[in-house]
Amino acid sequence: MTDFSQGRTNVPMGGSQAPGAQTVSGSRGLEFAEPLIFEMHHEGRTGVDLPDVPVSDARLNGMRRQGPVGLPGLSEPQVVRHYTRLSQKNYGIDSGFYPLGSCTMKHNPRLGEKAARMAGLGDLHPLQPFSTVQGALELVDTLAHWIKTLCGMPAVAMSPAAGAHGELCGMMAIKAAIEDRGEAATRTRVLVPDSAHGTNPATAAACGFSVDSIPANDRGRVDVAALKAKLGPDVAGVMLTNPNTCGLFETEILDIADAVHAAGGYFYCDGANFNAIVGRVRPGDLGIDCMHLNLHKTFATPHGGGGPGAGPTVLSDALAPYAPVPYIVHDAKGLRLVERQADAGEGEKPFGRIKGFHGQMGVFIRALVYMMSHGAEGLLQSSTDAVLNANYLRARLGDVMSVPFDGICMHEVLFDDAFLHDTGVTTLDFAKAMIDEGFHPMTMYFPLVVHGALLMEPTESESKETLDGYVATLRALTERAKAGDVQFFKDAPRLTPRRRLDETTAARKPVLRWTPPVEDNA
Repeated sequence: MTDFSQGRTNVPMGGSQAPGAQTVSGSRGLEFAEPLIFEMHHEGRTGVDLPDVPVSDARLNGMRRQGPVGLPGLSEPQVVRHYTRLSQKNYGIDSGFYPLGSCTMKHNPRLGEKAARMAGLGDLHPLQPFSTVQGALELVDTLAHWIKTLCGMPAVAMSPAAGAHGELCGMMAIKAAIEDRGEAATRTRVLVPDSAHGTNPATAAACGFSVDSIPANDRGRVDVAALKAKLGPDVAGVMLTNPNTCGLFETEILDIADAVHAAGGYFYCDGANFNAIVGRVRPGDLGIDCMHLNLHKTFATPHGGGGPGAGPTVLSDALAPYAPVPYIVHDAKGLRLVERQADAGEGEKPFGRIKGFHGQMGVFIRALVYMMSHGAEGLLQSSTDAVLNANYLRARLGDVMSVPFDGICMHEVLFDDAFLHDTGVTTLDFAKAMIDEGFHPMTMYFPLVVHGALLMEPTESESKETLDGYVATLRALTERAKAGDVQFFKDAPRLTPRRRLDETTAARKPVLRWTPPVEDNA
């Protein structure tokens, strides 16, 4: 609620505006103090004219509404301004540099957005007859072809709806293969490195496997000796990310693959970081049996907000027969989908269906446009530039910030909080100060194998000028922290619509429903 007498915005959770920045309205320049839409409600106000509709008790079987619907009453200008102002409070890749490590927040080319809205593509329905969607099926089939080509794998399941869903698809294929071998009762363990994405052990557990963690060595990579020591006849496979979440390439990956296969297990690779090696390394050549791809990371489709998403999963010769339905086939009538397990071809043993329909068409369109507009050389240049930009940050910041692992990194660079030791400034304090400088903070405290991790991924999208501005800001903040200006960091951010929130309480006790204030009739 806005208290004009105090010249600031009172917020139930969080702080007030910075000292000296108060205004009568609660707004600051063009930064508006925007209330909840329910707080703007005015009885009887609406942006549309609705006719009175007589509703009888008989029509509703006596179930007449007893109270107000609860929708806020606003005029059309109020609604437009409210949502426009909310959009201006968002920070996204279209607003500025977004250096989240592991998440790969990069520019989505507008060419792909335009193609996804083309007539005949943007207005498809998943239940149309195959004869009316031959072009769409050809598009999906073409994208699948290039995914298989880039990965060096013979098959791909296109239906998974996200990265974690792709993981689930890969592990279900592994489980189906083990069951087909008659070893379901004995192969019940999956090896997962400590530095893995959190979804990896969760996915293995969801498939009924027990999870055995593998430590990292002092180079930030999988301890191969420890992995080999845990291999045995009860191991179904290993889940490994390459490049890993420390931003490093697993240099012993061929040895790992050979050891897992010799023990009778399968090799699942988390393909979240494929954008670092696309066009340069084919995962199939590394002995990988299955790997999901995050199309938003590697091929610049939209990311976040719960969708849209796509996590195609490539499969080796050993796992290809177990690919889920539906999948595209060519026959005398053109292209069609095999929708049921019973309709699978000879030698095919699909483990079932993992999604209602055949993937996310809007994402497929954008990904194929990205591939075709770049071409083979452009995709290689993209991954090369991503690695170059990350190493540029490592070189420009490595003398003032602390790098836990020596040597060249891949698409993201990992720092730790050793450079803040004895300053009184925490990793979180440092990140909050970055917000006042107009930069979204990097990923903090992940991966967990590094204390006070600060993981940065500049991607190939950013120019040298942007990175130089980012470097200059971080160097200045580092100098200020080492100079002992602790209060500056504890007070940050000062220039945001809201100051620091109690993030722990907000996460544990979220307020998910607005309640009207109780009126004082005294």
